[in-house]
Amino acid sequence: MAELKQITDATFSADVEQSTGTVVLDFWAPWCGPCRGMEPILKKIADEHPEMCIAQLNVDENPQTAQKFDVMSIPTYVVFKDGQAAKRFVGGMPEARFLSEVQSA
Repeated sequence: MAELKQITDATFSADVEQSTGTVVLDFWAPWCGPCRGMEPILKKIADEHPEMCIAQLNVDENPQTAQKFDVMSIPTYVVFKDGQAAKRFVGGMPEARFLSEVQSA
């Protein structure tokens, strides 16, 4: 299974804002049960959809980016298209719904 790209406050601009294509950024924390529950789903999607980048940002270790996007609950997902935030959604969900949310961005 694919490892998810890890984004930090320091790498956010280069890895997300300056990227082309689709980046789905998962704002998460290791203590968050729904976040941990989504990880295998995200890895499976990353394996099956190489045309998009699935990445994670630990909100405890990277508060600046979490604040920039007003992340109040986790998991929060922000879909970026060519470096621009196109959609956001929150919470654990089945794989099919997650893909539907991303594809509707």
